[in-house]
Amino acid sequence: MTSITADNAASMDVVEASGPSGPRPRRLTAARLGVYGFLVVSALFFLIPLWVMIVTSLKTMPEIRLGYLFNWPAELTFDPWIKAWSTACTGRDCYGLSPGFWNSVKITSLSVPISIVVAMVNGYALTFWRYKGAELLFAILLFGAFVPYQVVIYPMLIGMGRIGLFGTLPGIVLVHTVFGMPILTLLYRNFFASLPVELFKAARVDGAGFWQILFRIMLPMSVPITIVAIILQVTGIWNDFLFGLVFGGRENSPMTVQLNNIVQTTTGTREYNVNMAATILTGLVPLAVYFVSGKWFVRGIAAGAVKG
Repeated sequence: MTSITADNAASMDVVEASGPSGPRPRRLTAARLGVYGFLVVSALFFLIPLWVMIVTSLKTMPEIRLGYLFNWPAELTFDPWIKAWSTACTGRDCYGLSPGFWNSVKITSLSVPISIVVAMVNGYALTFWRYKGAELLFAILLFGAFVPYQVVIYPMLIGMGRIGLFGTLPGIVLVHTVFGMPILTLLYRNFFASLPVELFKAARVDGAGFWQILFRIMLPMSVPITIVAIILQVTGIWNDFLFGLVFGGRENSPMTVQLNNIVQTTTGTREYNVNMAATILTGLVPLAVYFVSGKWFVRGIAAGAVKG
């Protein structure tokens, strides 16, 4: 035992004396410089318009007319932001973006949980509780994920009018739930298919039923893909313009519709600073969601990409 210990100590001394091993760090090559250059150009491609929007929203109209597009404002003002939020005209009403913001909050807060719960149950049932016609139903849902929205707007418009939901908050929530179901069902089905089926079989042997397995086993394990679903739905519903314009009605117009009305409403002078401020305010929520939860989005997508 003593000789073995001595041999190990000697070998460790040899390794420490020889220094670090393995290949040296690669130097900057032409290929790497090309990749870095492409990334820098891509970042500038998206950051320059954002910079123009920010500095324009902080300038007065006389300074904007001077034409110095990229310059920081000589006279900093937040009046365009205040006007865009509270007093800008969206047609005949001059209440700014604030009514549209609260409408978007209501639509998103109701549509997101409903669509996620429905999609989770669908994906769970299609994975572990296969019934007759399950594959056909999944194929129909998958087909629905790739159907252009414009194709089915008119039939849905007629149907919503017949049942009295056109132009109402429940109506637009129903629309977002229906159109979010195919892609979310696909996400949950792929995620549940990547889980060991032995968990499901063991729960069945112990006497657990459909809802017990879902809430006690599958739901705690589906947190990563649920975060992905929340990000997709929040950003998709918040940025939606078409459904809000068609199905929302005057009283439930989301923020994107109000933004369009502000930009299109003019009284002789187009206020570019107010328009830029309104655009940034409308995009703050999706930007915040992506900045805060970007890493969880990548992890959740990778968690459901094992097999499908």
